[in-house]
Amino acid sequence: MQIDTQLLADVRATVARVLQEDIGDGDLTTELVPASATIDATIITRDRMTMAGRPWVDEVYRHLDPRVVLDWQLDDGEMAEADTTICSLHGPARPILSGERAALNLLQTLSATATVTATHVQAVAGTDCRILDTRKTLPGLRLAQKYAVRCGGGCNHRVGLFDAILIKENHVTSAGGIAVAIAAAKKLHANMPVEVEVESIAELREALSAKAERLLLDNFSLELLQEAVAINRAEGDPPAELEASGGLTIEEITAVAKTGVDYISIGALTKNVRAIDLSMRFQS
Repeated sequence: MQIDTQLLADVRATVARVLQEDIGDGDLTTELVPASATIDATIITRDRMTMAGRPWVDEVYRHLDPRVVLDWQLDDGEMAEADTTICSLHGPARPILSGERAALNLLQTLSATATVTATHVQAVAGTDCRILDTRKTLPGLRLAQKYAVRCGGGCNHRVGLFDAILIKENHVTSAGGIAVAIAAAKKLHANMPVEVEVESIAELREALSAKAERLLLDNFSLELLQEAVAINRAEGDPPAELEASGGLTIEEITAVAKTGVDYISIGALTKNVRAIDLSMRFQS
């Protein structure tokens, strides 16, 4: 997976913060190990997983001691079965020990996001629907989890409030209505697509008339989704992109994708993650 300049800066800042949080002024227990000692270690997954987080683990050990050598058997975006060795480490014992928890915390969290994303992507395979993430990310890990979603085959929605317009229910209420909010958005940001959350067919028609480029269909039943798709194709000029949302589960999304919507956004990809079970084993 590609790491751009912005993400690389975020990797370094995140790792520095995580290491300071864990090590602080020094690793008191690792001081018991002779400074000259070297060690071999392996990272093993106990769960079936899609991996994400390699740049963060690399940065942990680059930061602590660049003499630590990491030999990866898996790249981000690749799947591993349970009880697979995904990385081997060799080098000075002290930094390998000190970085163990920080490295595993990052790798297990990001791989969890990638793994659950891959499961959702597989559930809509064979349709034209794409799985989106949301802003419901773990605090401080926004760019990292967005990267992990891509590793799992999903697509990123907006990164934050600064890079896309999504007019939701509270914005509509505050602005004075759907059409008024869309008009204001187009006046202030003429070159930026506008997405609007709608909760009924009537609101969908209002948003289409106001030329919203994407509609977020919030908590629509399958029947209403099918109706929305048909109306959009018949009355949209041009048709808007349609995004289904509203706490949809893995059991529901196949049927939702088959209605013809373009996207399904899933907050659970990033906010309900269950960490992958990883361990680091040391060889004397």
